[in-house]
Amino acid sequence: MATISSPGVGTNGLDVKSIISQLVALEKKPLDTLKLQAATVNTKISAFGQIKSLVSTLQDAASKLTSVTGWNGVSTTSSDSKFVSASAVGGTLPTSFNVEIQSLAKAQATASAALLPVGGALGAGTLRLELGKWSVAPASFTPQSGQPVDITVSASDKLSDIASKINGANAGVTASILTDGSGERLLLTGKGTGEMAGYRVSVNEGAGWDTNTQSFPDNSDGVGLSRLATAQMDVAATTQAADARAKVNGISVTSATNTFATTISGVTFKAEQVTEVGKPIAITVSKDNAAIQSNIDGFVKAYNAINQLLQDATKYDAATKSAGLLQGDSTAVALQNSLRNAIQSVTTGGGAFQRLADIGITQQLGGDLAVDSSKLNKALAENPEDVKNLFRSTGGGAADGIAVQLKALTTNLLSNDGFFKSKDTTLQLSLKRNAQDQTRVNEKVDAFEKRITQRYNSLDAQLSSLNGLNAYIAQQVTAWNKSSG
Repeated sequence: MATISSPGVGTNGLDVKSIISQLVALEKKPLDTLKLQAATVNTKISAFGQIKSLVSTLQDAASKLTSVTGWNGVSTTSSDSKFVSASAVGGTLPTSFNVEIQSLAKAQATASAALLPVGGALGAGTLRLELGKWSVAPASFTPQSGQPVDITVSASDKLSDIASKINGANAGVTASILTDGSGERLLLTGKGTGEMAGYRVSVNEGAGWDTNTQSFPDNSDGVGLSRLATAQMDVAATTQAADARAKVNGISVTSATNTFATTISGVTFKAEQVTEVGKPIAITVSKDNAAIQSNIDGFVKAYNAINQLLQDATKYDAATKSAGLLQGDSTAVALQNSLRNAIQSVTTGGGAFQRLADIGITQQLGGDLAVDSSKLNKALAENPEDVKNLFRSTGGGAADGIAVQLKALTTNLLSNDGFFKSKDTTLQLSLKRNAQDQTRVNEKVDAFEKRITQRYNSLDAQLSSLNGLNAYIAQQVTAWNKSSG
């Protein structure tokens, strides 16, 4: 008797696991579309982030053309910067002058007499350090306002210990040790230059401060710690603090440093070396149109970068039937149109110039701007104020300059409630909804897989039972046939 059979479920050869897997894969198909949509949204978020960055760059470029300093650029030249270098702040009136450097600013420097033994203690006491001005004839010292710095020296302190204490006292003086064949010396150097940056070292070995002489009474006996007093310093190794001295067009001027920042209004010049007698250095300050042109070029470059990105992102190629990422995105198209309208606007506040084209900046096929340098240079040379007004006029409405309008537009686009914030919010919501849809599909698939697996398991159990019954019947038939024979 033929056995009862099935195409095979479970134990009968049917690959249930593969069947279930294929069925589940079919149920998951909607996820492919959702994941593709999510990837596209993320790509758009990245693209608008890039556009936002370029708009920010354009805002910076427009700001340079709306600021006063952006149009007040000056260039400063020196006939020989090895001797005198110079710079000028924006807006400085064109000028020229001659500079002779007679001497450079100096810091006071002193050295003690050679001390023996090397590494030996000098004795206990107090070192007082004061900053101020020395008068050479007669030799006298005028302290600066402020408290002097007192340094306590113990009986066991070596010269190196004293130098370390001086350096740690922040007294406006640095200390070091020089050792030669005759012994060791304390080298002191003022941290500042100029006549008022001199210093005096007084020593107290116990007698106290003399208010009459403004010194310690025993600071010059040349014994013990007093060997470090200014009065005991090696005259031959002493450099007095001094101002830098110069002549500007024959008029004597001084500075506590080598930098003369207030001598000529708006101009700072620095003494680098002493000049040769009768050979002054010429300093010239002139208006810097090159800096203005550079700002205009930067503005054009920033605009073109945005235009090119939007042009590529929104285009459609009929030949290849391919579209840019943002093709059909009305917000991207609106952004592109807003920027182009601002660039193409006409201003009544520009004097002789009303459009960018009037100074040689024209829009090309595709929307990019091109600069005719010759025409721009001519406009800057002949009508600098009108060029400035074309960009930065603030008359309001139609009288606003091109850069003013662009700055206002970009500022609005970048604001907390502006275009990019709104666009990002919309795209993020789209991503959130997509994630929710993916979750629902996954939950549906999980339920389906559980349900279909239970069905196949149930069918497998039923078939096993039938197969057992089939075997039993077959055995009975076989036994009956044998008994009948």
